[in-house]
Amino acid sequence: MRPDGNTILITGGGSGIGAALAQAFADAGNHVIVAGRRQAALDAVIEGRPNMSAIAFDIDDPASIRAFAARVTAEHPTLNVLVNNAGIMRSEAIDRPRDLSDAEATITTNLLGPIRLTDVLIGHLATRPDAAIVNVTSGLAFVPFPTAPTYSATKAALHSYTVVLREQLRGRVEVIELAPPGVQTDLTPGQSTRAGYMPLPDFISETIALFAQTPTPAEILVERVRPLRFAEANGSFDDVFAMLGKVAGRG
Repeated sequence: MRPDGNTILITGGGSGIGAALAQAFADAGNHVIVAGRRQAALDAVIEGRPNMSAIAFDIDDPASIRAFAARVTAEHPTLNVLVNNAGIMRSEAIDRPRDLSDAEATITTNLLGPIRLTDVLIGHLATRPDAAIVNVTSGLAFVPFPTAPTYSATKAALHSYTVVLREQLRGRVEVIELAPPGVQTDLTPGQSTRAGYMPLPDFISETIALFAQTPTPAEILVERVRPLRFAEANGSFDDVFAMLGKVAGRG
C-alpha cells in the first residue's frame, strides 16, 4: 500500500482504532474519509483537518450502504483504499437458550457489513491505481475470547474471507489484514482504561510503521498480537485460550 497520496475510506471512523488510524493516515499525507453512524462523532474526528472528510451511513442497512457508496465515489472519485473497520463486541452466555439479537447484530455489523461494502465498491476500486482493501479483524480471530463467541467467530470468518479476497484480486487490488490485540478503546465498557490492554497511541504508532514497510505486509501484526496469531501453529493454543479465560474472569 502506498504510504501517501491515497484517498482512504475508513468505516467505524468516529472513535477508537478507526478514528486514531484515520488521523494518522491523514498526518502521513493522505486524504481520509471517516464514515459511521454518528455524524457528530465523525465531525469531531476531522475538526481542523482539511485533508479529512466525514460521511454518515448505517453499515447494517444494505440500502444505506448502496447510497453511501454512490455518494462517496461521486464526491471522492480518487478513492483507492477501503478500510473495513466498523465492528461491535458483545458479551454472550451461550450455554442456555437466549435472545439472539446480540449475536445477529454482531454478524450483521462485523461480517455482512464489510462484505456488502466491499461488494459495492470493488468495481470502483479495481479501476484505481494503487488500490487496496484493509480488513480489520482481531487477534481473537485466531484464539476466541470465551465471553465473546460471536464476535470471535465473525473475526475468524473475516480473516478467511480476506484470504480468499486477496487471491481473487491478486494483481488488481492489494488486500491487507489488520489484526489488533486488545487495545484500550471504548469497544466494550471499561476497556479504554483496562490494565493489560495495549494503549491506543502505542498501537497506532506500531501499526503505521508496519504499513510503511515495502512491500506492505499482507498481515499487519503488532508484536503484542503475535502470540494469538500463531498460537495454533506453535502448539500454544490451549495455553493462550486458558489465559484469555482468566482475562474474561472464567479461569
